[in-house]
Amino acid sequence: MRRGERAVVIGGVTVLVLVALWGALSAPGRDRDDDRLSTYLTGPSGAKGLAQTLRRLGMTVEQRRRPYFDLAADSGRRRPERLYAFLDIERPTTQELTAIRDYVAGGGRILTAGVTGIEACFGYRSRRLSRDADNDTRAAVVPGSARRLPPTWRVLRRLPAESLAVAATALDADRCAPHLPTQADTLARTMRGAAVALRLRFPSRGEAILLADARYLSNRILKDTDAGVAVLPWFLDGRTRQVVVDEYHLGFGAGGTLPGASWAWLRHHPAGWAILQLFGVALVALAMTAVRFGPARSVIERRRRSPLEHLEALAAGLEGAGGVDTAVGLTVSGLRRRLGRVGLLPAGGERAWLAALELALPTPTGRNAVRRLQRTINQPGGPERALAAAQAVEDVWEELRPRTTRAGF
Repeated sequence: MRRGERAVVIGGVTVLVLVALWGALSAPGRDRDDDRLSTYLTGPSGAKGLAQTLRRLGMTVEQRRRPYFDLAADSGRRRPERLYAFLDIERPTTQELTAIRDYVAGGGRILTAGVTGIEACFGYRSRRLSRDADNDTRAAVVPGSARRLPPTWRVLRRLPAESLAVAATALDADRCAPHLPTQADTLARTMRGAAVALRLRFPSRGEAILLADARYLSNRILKDTDAGVAVLPWFLDGRTRQVVVDEYHLGFGAGGTLPGASWAWLRHHPAGWAILQLFGVALVALAMTAVRFGPARSVIERRRRSPLEHLEALAAGLEGAGGVDTAVGLTVSGLRRRLGRVGLLPAGGERAWLAALELALPTPTGRNAVRRLQRTINQPGGPERALAAAQAVEDVWEELRPRTTRAGF
């Protein structure tokens, strides 16, 4: 490849690599548009920042990716150091809601954020404020301190008595019978007294923390405001050592395959997208180097040797190896084969055979040729002996070859 072509290829590959890196750094990830409050997501609405903060504070954060049908089995073990967190999840099944309620009734501890359906099992629901609510209605504070929270759009309300009565009699199969607390402490409220976060306590020392507005746990709120100063202490109870976050009801079940997950990561994660772009750049570079640009380059032409050149090379080899006698002997043997004689001659047998051949030749020219061949064998000399022997053999063959005559008229 010429210098100019090499420069063009290197420049093109460099530009493609820079474009790929720029795209990887500037392209938004899938998490940016995902509004699920998941500890797997790094977008504004995700909760990965919450999980990382808890881990730095010494907590063990487990991301559960299976249903909760067996959660009630843990109620008899009384594990106050474990806190189950349900962050704005999709509504679980009635069987799961019942298992979660029974877990708390047996001494377990949970935290819910947003609308999960679990809060109804304890007599509360998360209600959204009207769009025309003023700032005083939405302003939130922490009782007993000067901490202010970002304005909220949701508050907690007790279920009406008739709803509690219907649920308690199990007339509604889609709702779990509520287990009412013995004590309810307000952790956050609006300026007008509506509860934003409650801590419910039960006779079995079970505990349920209900947070109406799940946005307080999102990455954006924790990063841009001081909400974490008020919210994190709810997790950092003196008994808490492990936080189990429900990811199953956010769509992060345990299903799927490794190739599928890898392909999804390559397509949606910025690092995976950069890898795909670099792979494309490598393919383009390979294609560019495989195509020849411009006319073919002139090279030294190499021709095959002619038969004469091979013969000269053989003669030079024989001369260098001192093989003149061998060449003469092979020439005489070739004449003998052409005359129909077979078998090997003993040492010195060439002279006797040539003497007999001289007597058998009918013409003086043939006999003279045989005498020259005998002198070539008997007399010493250099490489010219091989040439003289070849010429003498050719003369003998011409004399012995049958003559062709023209047909008479």
